[in-house]
Amino acid sequence: MKRLARSILLVLCAAGLAGAEPLQISNEKLIVTVEKPGGFFSVVDKVSGDKFLASYGTLDVYESLDGSSLRAVVEPVQHETFGAGRRIVVTLADGAEDSLELYDNLPFMLINETRVNKGKEDFDLKRLVPAEFMLDLGKSPEDLRTMGTAGLTTPDKNPGSYLFLTLADPATRHGVVAGFLTNERGSGVLFSDVKDGKVKFKAQIDYGHLRLSPGEFAKTETLAVGYFDDARIGEEAYADTIRKLHHIHLHPRTNGYCTWYSDKHSKAGDEQSIVELADFAAKELKPYGFSFVQLDDEWQDGGTFNGPRRGFDRVKPDGPYPHGMAPVAEKFKTLGLTAGIWFMPFARNHKDPEYKDRQDWFVKRDNGQPYEVRWGGTSLDLTNTEVQDHLTKLVKTIHGWGYNYFKMDGLWTGSATELMYVNDGYVDDHMGNNLPFHNPKKTNVEMLRDGLKLVRQAAGPDVFFSGCNVSQNMRSFGGCLGLVDSMRIGPDNGTQWDELIVGPVRGTRLYFLNGRTWWNDPDPSYVRADLPLNEAQFLTSWVALSDSFNLNSDWIPDLPVERLDVMKRTMPYHGATARPVDYFDHDMPRIWLVSDLRQSTRRDVLGFFNWDDKETVITTSAAKAGLDAAAGTWHGFDFWANEPVADFKGELSLKVPGRSCRVIAARAAAGHPVLVSTSRHLSQGILEVTDETWSEETQTLSGVSQVVANDPYELRIAGIEDGGKIWKPIAAEADGMTTDIREGPGLLRVMMHPGSSRGMKWSVKFKALTAQKNN
Repeated sequence: MKRLARSILLVLCAAGLAGAEPLQISNEKLIVTVEKPGGFFSVVDKVSGDKFLASYGTLDVYESLDGSSLRAVVEPVQHETFGAGRRIVVTLADGAEDSLELYDNLPFMLINETRVNKGKEDFDLKRLVPAEFMLDLGKSPEDLRTMGTAGLTTPDKNPGSYLFLTLADPATRHGVVAGFLTNERGSGVLFSDVKDGKVKFKAQIDYGHLRLSPGEFAKTETLAVGYFDDARIGEEAYADTIRKLHHIHLHPRTNGYCTWYSDKHSKAGDEQSIVELADFAAKELKPYGFSFVQLDDEWQDGGTFNGPRRGFDRVKPDGPYPHGMAPVAEKFKTLGLTAGIWFMPFARNHKDPEYKDRQDWFVKRDNGQPYEVRWGGTSLDLTNTEVQDHLTKLVKTIHGWGYNYFKMDGLWTGSATELMYVNDGYVDDHMGNNLPFHNPKKTNVEMLRDGLKLVRQAAGPDVFFSGCNVSQNMRSFGGCLGLVDSMRIGPDNGTQWDELIVGPVRGTRLYFLNGRTWWNDPDPSYVRADLPLNEAQFLTSWVALSDSFNLNSDWIPDLPVERLDVMKRTMPYHGATARPVDYFDHDMPRIWLVSDLRQSTRRDVLGFFNWDDKETVITTSAAKAGLDAAAGTWHGFDFWANEPVADFKGELSLKVPGRSCRVIAARAAAGHPVLVSTSRHLSQGILEVTDETWSEETQTLSGVSQVVANDPYELRIAGIEDGGKIWKPIAAEADGMTTDIREGPGLLRVMMHPGSSRGMKWSVKFKALTAQKNN
């Protein structure tokens, strides 16, 4: 029979009907046009009028069995998530469809296709190219950059990106975001190249095996493409669209501890030491947001064949938890902490004697051998009902021990694919090099997704799912969307500099997913005494400002006071908008902006990060950073240096030592005293300050701060020489308690001493004095 794999382009070409009027649809953002005859399609940004996309030439195109088309029309469409829209749809004689769709209030064109087997034999679709198109941003390709899972590259050097790919002009941030909204049965990948002086994108779906019986239809994955004045906003809109389509409701983030990398009692810890740590953390860190302890690999029983032991339903009798896992979880619960545990759900080992008579539980390679991969073990056939029963029983057992946080490692084994560690750019992993599963209609990615759904059903809705990790094989990147709460977005880290930054490297590329599709997990931060303080502050600051998943893996009871304080100042999460400023300028952006617009008082914090060994000067304009362009003068405060920075206008330039960061709160001058910073958290007021108000009548600055018991709390007030006046502090109080006031050049510090954790009202009264001009 003829091949099924064809692109949308020649379907539309085949749809050329009599007459020359184009088919066209539009919404408030885009105009999509299909020319007749010919079938070439283009997309125009409605606001600017720029035609940024045009379909590209002949590919491995789809054709119906008799080569004819049935119709090409514009028609209304109703989507269960996106609502009302319109589409240009081509229906072939065999019943297959290709459509370009626009929906109200959705800034993307969607490409959807169905395929059908009209032959007399089963058909196996391994790969599909749904679309290729040329992109035009009005610049030469060498002046443009692509951003994807492989990082920032020129369009001709990108090795391919899983799930999404963005083309942007670094000078303006204008760009096109393309990405798959679904990875239900196939794994979406995008490639870029340069052709005839233009950038070309190719979208590809890898299935491994998509087996269609005669007469069977299959809907392919949905591709979204949109144009944005700021491609960062486009990526965020793309992630928001995924969230909406998959109905993603994440469990709240938590701050906690992972035993694996600890400088004492590492790997899984043991039942004595971990209780000691949990007790210390509950007393010292719980008031600051610390809430769980997770036990890692080596608690479990089982033989050692290839990678970790896999007896996850029991402990080693002579291991670190001889009394079982339940007593430790119960102790955590009495301390008000969540118990977390590591395990590998989707692989065992066919060599283990306990599976001697269960060889049909395992996926088989196409040569008939068990699907064993390095470290991962042997992939379970998750479509086998006996395996499903085994997995359900295991998950219920672990949850029954009292564990409500699951760190699930080796997730890619659920898709029966090879270990590709470390996987960033596209690599052909030969997905589908296996015999049919127990259910031959299930694809590799579909089996993974079904496995995660089964684990969720068995665990119940109260368990936090932490996925680990996409760097082992990126098939678990799109394959896990909507099914985990957090995801390790990089490889294992460590305390050496090149190991320390592997999380921020990937977390920056994928920043827009954080809080939308899952919480980005960069692996633990470290503040231990043998790590240079500047490097400890660097990693914890990046995690805190980017609002990424926050873990620690130091032996906390031995931490010096000043290192423990670094942890306290970077927990919990600020929840404001965080973006890399120079995202399309540097492979590792050096500037982040956190902006909080949730209250009447806007707060901004800038993070300056020097990834190099030597000191450098980092400069940004206020406009490019994203600060309020209408503001004139800005006050600033350097959190880790604990000192103000000179007022700036239009541009901020800072010296930053090697492997170090500077975190600057920025507050626009208002002609009167304003709160520029606080001591509670790196976000300097974003986390805890509400209801800041200036009364011109009483000349009083007041507000409410959520404070921690017995944690000295300082307000840093700037603008005491603004508006042509000198603002002299008269009195300050907090819930009726006296406070300490210290005046300095350009800054007023007010120290408070809360006795309990609560919302504390505070006020500072001033007297305005006329500033004397110097002659």
